[in-house]
Amino acid sequence: MNKKRERINIGGTFPHLAVKAKHAPQRTETGIGALMPWADKLWFITYVASKKGSGDGTGLFVIDDQLNMTRHPESRVGTYANRIIHKESNQLIIGPHAIDTEGNVRTFEDLVDVRLTATARHLTDPAHKVYFLGMEGEFYEADVHTLKATFLFDLNKELDVPAEPHFKDAYTDHGRVVVANNTYYPKDFDRGESAGRLAEWDGKAWKILARTQFNTVTGRYSSTLGRAIYAVGQNRASALLHVYLPETGWKVYCLPKGTHTQDHAWTTEWPRIREVESERWLMDASGLFYEMPAMSYGNAIRGIVPICRHLRIIGDYCSWNGLLVMAGDQTTPINDSNPFVGQPQANLWFGKTDDLWHFGGKPAGIGGPWWDTAVEAKQPSEPFLMAGFEHKCVHISHASSAPGRFTIELDIQGIGHWHRYADIETRDGYACHVFPTGLSAHWVRLVPHQSGTATAQFFYT
Repeated sequence: MNKKRERINIGGTFPHLAVKAKHAPQRTETGIGALMPWADKLWFITYVASKKGSGDGTGLFVIDDQLNMTRHPESRVGTYANRIIHKESNQLIIGPHAIDTEGNVRTFEDLVDVRLTATARHLTDPAHKVYFLGMEGEFYEADVHTLKATFLFDLNKELDVPAEPHFKDAYTDHGRVVVANNTYYPKDFDRGESAGRLAEWDGKAWKILARTQFNTVTGRYSSTLGRAIYAVGQNRASALLHVYLPETGWKVYCLPKGTHTQDHAWTTEWPRIREVESERWLMDASGLFYEMPAMSYGNAIRGIVPICRHLRIIGDYCSWNGLLVMAGDQTTPINDSNPFVGQPQANLWFGKTDDLWHFGGKPAGIGGPWWDTAVEAKQPSEPFLMAGFEHKCVHISHASSAPGRFTIELDIQGIGHWHRYADIETRDGYACHVFPTGLSAHWVRLVPHQSGTATAQFFYT
């Protein structure tokens, strides 16, 4: 007698949907790098740390409406975290695969062995070609019909990345391709700079925008809701949000870090900005989820509000069948570097967007615009997010023992209109200010009255 298998649901996770790698020849990892609803099913693809590891059991998977999961016969084992809908050819590109609206799968054979982290629209022939970015800095263009790929650049050379590249994302809009490299290792903390990069290419020349860790870059193609490009990264002082608007160029905003467990390049997998309800976006950055505006007003970004803290590795997330689905990376032995972690495995979480407000307690975080940073008198810091946190204080220090003064300014409207809030005097190079409970603004910044080296860190609890 055939008996229908019971679907066990534990807090939004179904054990039968877990994907696992084998134990040999060496234990690796099995993260889920990309999700996409397509062809009446939910598709996802995994990443292993290296193809030298035990990749059997990983690859391209399909889930139907009854939560039946199958590994697609065209599946390949690799390190993949890229996905895009190519509208002109009506294909989902995920990993090295192209999938049409009937669910037929073809493969970019030239790219199977590349650790693919992003696919982006083409600058000059978007109807027929896309760009692919590899984790080691390989930059290709590929024909979406013939599936032939052509190598264009080694971005390590183009962007002066000296060693250990870890490219993570790419996005095309406003006549530029923007790429993110999140290289950041322990030695980089002391020197305050890394081989991480945010860079753009206009089809003629590459330009480095920032020399620090960047993890994701994305945007929305909409003529009515704004056409900002968002890039999320971090340095030792704070999380970073760089925003490109055609009227202003690139602007820099600073965000608190909800955790420091995601600072290292390897542990920053994979902050994302995604639409999860119609015209509703979420941003995942440094262990904090935020409401993210899909539109821009007054040539500025306003309305970023924290939702919750978390410690999850969330490779991707999307809406499917009325649910919010998060990809995971739950157990990562990686050559037995941790002897208390066993078989590599990952799973999905199914819930509602509103569940996130109960995910990890009230939002909290630490960060600021300066960390042993050279500052100039009367030159304001970058804006630091203030909205959405309950209790707030700021610690300010500087290298001189002479008395110092710093002005705190608030942007209440969120569009760059700054108001003086208070002047803070330091003694012996240090001062602390506790903000009244309930006081808030969109952004806060500091203006030093003297030049020197300063640190400013906000603690939100």
